[in-house]
Amino acid sequence: MLRICSRALVKVGMVKPWQLVKPVSSTLVAGRNLSQQKGLPKMPAPPPLQQTCELYLNYVEPMVEQDELRRTKQLVEEFQKAGGVGEKLQRGLERRADNSENWMTDYFTKVVFNNRNPLLGSSKYGVIFPRMDFRDKKGQIRCAAQLITAVLEFKTMIDNGTLPAEYIRGKLLCMKQYEQILSSCIVPGLEKDSSEFYAEKHITVAHNCQFFVLDVYNSDGTPLTVDQLCVQLERICNSPLQNNTERVGILTTEHRDIWSKTYIDLIKDKTNKESVLAIQSSIFTVCLDGAMPPDETFHNNATEQVLHGGGSQWNSGNRWFDKGLQIIIGEDGTCGINTISSKADGVIVMNMCEKLLAGMKKPQVMQSPLGPLPVPQRLHFNITPQLKKDIEEAKQHLDIWSQDLDLRITTFDNFGKNFIKAYKLSPDAFVQMAIQLAYYRIHQQIPAALESVSMRTFRLGRLGFISSNSPASAAFVKAFDDPKKQNSEKVDLLEKAMKAHKWYTNLAMDGHDIYSHLWALKIQAVEEKISIPEIFTDISFYKTLDQGFYPSQVHSKAGMICYGAEEPGMTEIVYGIMDDHIDFMVANFKSPNTGKENRTHMTNTVHDALLDMRALLEQTKRAEANPDLNQ
Repeated sequence: MLRICSRALVKVGMVKPWQLVKPVSSTLVAGRNLSQQKGLPKMPAPPPLQQTCELYLNYVEPMVEQDELRRTKQLVEEFQKAGGVGEKLQRGLERRADNSENWMTDYFTKVVFNNRNPLLGSSKYGVIFPRMDFRDKKGQIRCAAQLITAVLEFKTMIDNGTLPAEYIRGKLLCMKQYEQILSSCIVPGLEKDSSEFYAEKHITVAHNCQFFVLDVYNSDGTPLTVDQLCVQLERICNSPLQNNTERVGILTTEHRDIWSKTYIDLIKDKTNKESVLAIQSSIFTVCLDGAMPPDETFHNNATEQVLHGGGSQWNSGNRWFDKGLQIIIGEDGTCGINTISSKADGVIVMNMCEKLLAGMKKPQVMQSPLGPLPVPQRLHFNITPQLKKDIEEAKQHLDIWSQDLDLRITTFDNFGKNFIKAYKLSPDAFVQMAIQLAYYRIHQQIPAALESVSMRTFRLGRLGFISSNSPASAAFVKAFDDPKKQNSEKVDLLEKAMKAHKWYTNLAMDGHDIYSHLWALKIQAVEEKISIPEIFTDISFYKTLDQGFYPSQVHSKAGMICYGAEEPGMTEIVYGIMDDHIDFMVANFKSPNTGKENRTHMTNTVHDALLDMRALLEQTKRAEANPDLNQ
């Protein structure tokens, strides 16, 4: 899901008391990267309606039953006929595109901010850094201080507009998303959430499920040094645990309809309102975590800790999940971040993480102390019996979700992009075909696979979606295990499937993908108060564009990204293709019938598919080199 919102940065002093803090809305300071934004092209107008309808029918054909396909063809024909509702919606969408810098981003903003599912499943994701070299509280504090310093340095580049511009194949990329991560918070609303931005100079620190305000700038405006931050963090860690401390942060894991109502009750109290606003208006939140339940591998534990905290009895209450950026530091070397997809896409966050890790390694600048540091301010909450009940219910809901979540990171170490490129094949398309083959082997169905692609070559660009499965890919996965098919024929089908993948990739990168266009037309109908056309309530639309399978590539030297599954039946697969190995993150839910994990089945099947595809290429190559092998 895609969320986007405008970012504003101004420099003002800290305003207290907290209830006087207001969100900011100002024009960004133009710098190197921002001044170049004007040179970015506007998102192209939506593609012709007939083109999308034709591609849609090609897309759904391998995935639906014959009677469903006949029905869908009738609905598509009715939708696109001259003078029909489709033509009317298309004209409305084209008018909006004329008056918008990016019609695709505008529409996805509406979709996502109207989503009422809990953030943990629908919008939150984490990045797990390589394990840090500490195993005690002192090392945890030092690591946190170094990471805070790196984030503040990154913030300075954003504030000054000096973040270096980025390019791909010589094309300038939109940098706006970097400005949406810090000093931001999602604020729950009864009908839809809002995204607010602030201009404060403090961070919040969560420790033992209590929150503290920590000013991170000296009186002269310079950021605190690592040593100064260590002193302040030690003060927080040595603060006595208050009696009857409730895990208020757990409320942010709730369904948005529930949380929005509880939020109103929570901030009726003046003290609570001030504490909530202090968290919301902070630059980011640092979560100094306690222990986690034992697991067979460090990565599995770290994944759960960074994504959701491990459950109500562990570190999930040591969070405020509405925050745009949370830094997670465990006691065992676990380190990472937790953020929201509405703020920035995975590639942006991974790029930021690379900069943060590089910043942590910089030598510390020695600075004379400017005087005693103020004691970090503990935030207080007055919990009524009803709020206590709400917190207990939130704990139960979270624990059910986290225990049902089937999430694992694995590494396929047999080969990586070097092997695939040796055969002059696209590494991404090759892995996509392997994932589709694995899915088909498990379910005997063609998956409704949608792969995200960055649209940053356009102004305010976020994500487009590649229709990864096609008639060509369906033909390949169906033929792969057919003993009647010759290897040469299978390789030919693989090459055709990968060519189709490239074609759909280019289509999406041009702003003409099927998914975005059809969803925009559906939202256009809602906004124009037109009865939803049957094409959007059809079973084929539900199977292929509403209930999907989302394998996408996000890779970085900074670590591995992890997502949670939104609901049963949906699977998230994220992979990173390195030179000699491929990292995988698979998220879905345990079987509702058995309660058993199915991640091993999926990950092992993907690994097997990759090995089988390698064997196919190697055997076919040997056969071509020695024709006698075919006899």
